[in-house]
Formats: sequence, C-alpha cells, structure tokens
Amino acid sequence: MMNYHKQKTMKKYTVVLLATIITFTSACNKFLEKEPDSNRASIQTPAQMSQLLISAYPKASYMTFCEAMSDNADDKSVGEDNVTNSSCYRFEETNAQPSELESPQMYWVEAYKAIAVANHALDIIRKSATPEIFNAQKGEALVARAYAHFMLVCFFSPFYNPATAASDMGIPYVDQPEDVVNKNYDRRTVAYVYQRIETDLLEGIPLLQDNSYEVPKYHFTKAAAHAFASRFYLVLRDYARVLEHANAVFPANNFADQLRPWNGAEWDAMGSADLRLEYTKSSLPSNIILAEAGSLYGRNAIDYRYAYTFDILNECFAVRNICNVGPTWQFENQVYGVAPHFFIPKFGEYFKRASINANFGDPYIMVPLFDAEEVLFNRAEARAYLGDAPGAIADMNTYISKRAQNYNATSHAVTEARLRTYAGTQHIDTAAVKGIIGLRRMEFAFQGLRWFDIQRYGLTVTHTVRTTAGSVDRVVDVRAGDPRRVLQIPATAVLSGIPLNPR
Repeated sequence: MMNYHKQKTMKKYTVVLLATIITFTSACNKFLEKEPDSNRASIQTPAQMSQLLISAYPKASYMTFCEAMSDNADDKSVGEDNVTNSSCYRFEETNAQPSELESPQMYWVEAYKAIAVANHALDIIRKSATPEIFNAQKGEALVARAYAHFMLVCFFSPFYNPATAASDMGIPYVDQPEDVVNKNYDRRTVAYVYQRIETDLLEGIPLLQDNSYEVPKYHFTKAAAHAFASRFYLVLRDYARVLEHANAVFPANNFADQLRPWNGAEWDAMGSADLRLEYTKSSLPSNIILAEAGSLYGRNAIDYRYAYTFDILNECFAVRNICNVGPTWQFENQVYGVAPHFFIPKFGEYFKRASINANFGDPYIMVPLFDAEEVLFNRAEARAYLGDAPGAIADMNTYISKRAQNYNATSHAVTEARLRTYAGTQHIDTAAVKGIIGLRRMEFAFQGLRWFDIQRYGLTVTHTVRTTAGSVDRVVDVRAGDPRRVLQIPATAVLSGIPLNPR
C-alpha cells in the first residue's frame, strides 16, 4: 500500500500570460535565417559549430502523448482537458497545431527542425576548406540526425517489425539542407529508414570527441551515442549489438555508481521541489544526455484527466514480486498528489522571459534522452535473450539495490522461482525479460518510455472512457497492428507531398 504525501497547492506561474503559444526557437536557429553563404562564413571554428549543434535536438516533449496511449493511463473522469492527452488516450486524431505544446504535431516539426540544423552543419563541413577540423562536430551532427529520425519513425510509422518493415511506410529521411519552399519528400519503407539511421549512427560514433563540448551532457558524447545505439538495436532485436553498446557506455561496468540513488539518505529526505530540481541535473551521473523541450508537462502532468491512478501505480509497483521478499520501493514514499491525481516529481519547469522586464515567455523542461537506468535494462534484456539469465538477474539486482527501501541484498534478491511465478512461465529467460519489462515500467513512470515497450512487444492497450460521473461510456481496445497506434503526421506535411498515415 502506498503512503502518499499530500501535495501542497501547485504554484501557478502568473508570469505566463500567453494568449498564443510562442514558437520555440533558440538563438542557435538564427543561423538558419541567414543566406547560406553568410552562414558558412559565420562558422569558422569547431566551437562555433558546436554552438550551432545545440539546436540539433528536438525541442519538444513526447511524454504526454506516449503516456496517454500506454497502459499507464486511465480515465479519472475529472482533470485537465488537454487535447493531446485526451485524443491520444482515446486513440483519436489530435489535430493540434504544430505550436501546441506536448502534441505529436509539435514533435514532428521540432524533430525536423533539429534534422535541418544537423544537415546545415554537415553541409558547411562538406564545403569547408579544412573539413577535418570539424570531425567531432560531424560525428555529433550524424548521430543527432539519426536520433531525430529514429524517434520520428517510432512514432509516425508502424513500429519496427522484421516481417513487415520492408513494406511498411516509413518517414522521409532528410539528409540535405532545404533550399526550396515546400520541397517534395518521399516516404520510403521503415526498413530503409532504419538502414539510414544505422549508417549515420555508426559513421558518427567514431568521430565523437567528448572534450570538444563545453557542457557534455547537452551533446551526444560517446557514452550517449552508445546508449542510443543500445536502444536502437533493442528495437531491431539485435541483442549482441545491444550488449556491445550497453557495455561501451560504462566500460568500467560500474552501473551501481551511475544510477539515481533513490533509496539513499539524501534522496530519501527530498521533497517534491527538491526532486524536480535534482532529477534532471546535468551533474547527476545517471543523466547521460539531456535536452531542453518547450513544455508545460512539469506543471500539468499531475492534473491530466487521462493519467495515473492509485490502481495503476500499485500495478507498476507489483514487480516487487520478483524478489525473495517484496520490497517497499522508495518511489512509494515519494508519490505526491490528492486523489484522484498522483505523480512522482521528476520535472521542474524553467521559464525563459521574452525580455528582462517581460511577464511572458517560454516554459520548458529538461528531458533525459538517455540515462544509466535504461542502458542497464537494455543490457539485462539482451543478456536474457542471449541465454544469460544469471547476468540479467545480476543487472536487475544492481537496479533494485538503488530502489528498495532499506535494501537488503538477501531478502530483496531476485530469485528464479519468484520470476517464474511472476511471469507465469517456467522458461527462465522469458521470465527474466518479463521481470525487466516490469522494472522498466516502474522506473520510467511519467516519462513515456512504456510506450516503446508496448510497441516492441505488441501489447494490447485497453482504455476505458468514462463520463464525468464516473460511469463507463465505452471501451477502446487497441491491439498490435491497429493503425491507430501510428501517430498521424501533421496535415501541413501534405504540402511537401507526404501522404498521411492510413486510417
């Protein structure tokens, strides 16, 4: 049973008096507003190129729509009526404007903006008299371009399936700067997109140089790129490559030192405001790479109508049954809210005023694109599929050592017998995978990554839609292969000749 803290009234930022949503464009994007020749002339050093590449990451959040589509959401009958939250929960078209915070449409636009920056950087490097001085920046641009396309194809195309990838419709893989208005693009196959992602990723990794960054956590370092590769190959089901890249993230194999110390004395003493600040700090070893996203998620996620309930949180925490003695998870003592709204504080909101004296501006959050916890889970899952159940269990125990309250290595150890019972199978490798997926669901609550596991394993999502009085209105049952699991691309993309996803 969870011991919820009563949440104090959440601070509403009176400084946010937005009549309309302001477009999120960093100062770095100003490079894109100049003529190409002057752009190249203005970037003459690797440091200037690195500054440009700060904008080669999508400045949008996927968490609202990923969480709403997953089994982490239920209809609370009351709450914030956010268009993305409600439409994605119901598996209906969002029809939001590209400037709508948290929307799939905004993610599409911001991801292609990031790709445009990467392509612009690569174009400058190609035409430079001394391209070799930009090798590190070339590596970052290639990996960043691969990442943005990877996220886009995961959301806006049928999820990778080796049996159908060669015929499933992908997304445009853009590898050249745009030089005309409404340039036409083709949607090749999902298999083609993944091939292009892999090419960019593997070409970019050897070029990366961690010492080329002023703040490494805001760029693709070698560790971050290997973390990305471990997720990429997990989707491709190439478990040997997952293991290779996961091990390369922390060559010393010191995962326990990299995980967030949730059950340590310092984190145990933290309140909601403290956790919001700590969770996404660049100084935290767990955060391998962070990116800024225009978002109100840190403020509004708790109030969404379609979100976590008491029952869903307890369902997430039920993975304790894989242990010899089921622990109380530290999360259970750091759940905040007043029924029916609950949340685990992970994201603090930052606010950029339009000017020093302005009372309006842009809200944003810092999003961990990859962290040590995910890499550890990726390695554990790969080990299980490669027949190394003991190695997978060892990784699970490493994780639990930082999450179980009053951790005891003996009583809280994962056992094969408990795993088999939890998974409902005597096959230990299969049971280990199910245990890992359960731990992933708990760890990444409120972060959207559950949707990737639902897609990877083709899990059915059943959402009950209720009236404001709480009675059942209808049930939405969405199985693997249902076209509604593929987000619709923005209608404006049709101007570039891009066909919409079938419905």
